[in-house]
Amino acid sequence: MMTQYKNTHSFLTPSFVMNAMIYTNVIMFFISLVYSGKNMILSFNPFYAFTPSMDVLNFLGASGRFPIVKFEAWWSLITANWLHGGLLHILFNMMALKTLAPLVMKEFGLYRMFSIYTLTGIAGFLLSYFGNVYLTIGASSGLCGLIGASLFFGKSRGGEWGRLVYKQTLGWVVTLILIGFLMPNINNWGHGGGLIAGIFLGWIFGYNEKRRENIFDKLAAAIFAGITYWLLLKSVVQGFFLIYT
Repeated sequence: MMTQYKNTHSFLTPSFVMNAMIYTNVIMFFISLVYSGKNMILSFNPFYAFTPSMDVLNFLGASGRFPIVKFEAWWSLITANWLHGGLLHILFNMMALKTLAPLVMKEFGLYRMFSIYTLTGIAGFLLSYFGNVYLTIGASSGLCGLIGASLFFGKSRGGEWGRLVYKQTLGWVVTLILIGFLMPNINNWGHGGGLIAGIFLGWIFGYNEKRRENIFDKLAAAIFAGITYWLLLKSVVQGFFLIYT
C-alpha cells in the first residue's frame, strides 16, 4: 500500500515519516524508563510491565486536568501524544500506527496525515481536560483521529474501495467502544475527541481525489513537526537537568 504513494522528495517518503513517528514514540518511552530509574514498575503483569514513573511522565509532557491546572502545561496537549505508560501500551499503539498511517497517507497525503494526527491528538487531550481526566498519555487520540479521517473518506468516496474502507474503520470504532467499556484506565474522552476531530478534519482537509496536497499542507505539517519536536526536546533536556543535577 505504501509504495502506491508518490512523493517528489527523495527522503521524505511515507516509510520514512511513519518510521520517524514510531522511533520518536519508542525513544520517548525509553527515555521515560531511564529517567524513572528505580521508580519504574517492573511487573509480571503485562498491563503494568515497564511502567514509567508518573512524576517523570508529568514533566515529560503528560496531559490532563492535573498538569494543565497545576502547572498550566497547555503544551502537553501536543507532547502527551508521544508518551506511553507501559510496554503493552506502546506496542499496541505502534502496531495500530503501522496499519493506519499508510492508509491515511495514501488517501490524504503524507503532510495531511501528520497534521491530522497532531491536531486530533490535541483535540482528544483537550476534551480529556474538560472531561476532568486527571492524567493522560498515549498516541490513541491521534490514532483515533486517523480512524475518523479514514471513516470519513470511506463514507464520502463510496464505491467498492470506499465501502471496504468504511466497513473496516467502522469495525475499529466498534472495537474502541468495547475496549472503552471493558478495560480499566481507558481514556474514552481522548478516543472520542480524536475520532470526532478526525472526521471533521477529513471533511475540511479533503482527500487526494478531491484535492491534491499543496504548499499550505506542507507548511502546516512542517510547523506542527517543528513545534512537536521542539517541545519534546525541551522536556527531555529540562528533565535531564532536573533529575541528574
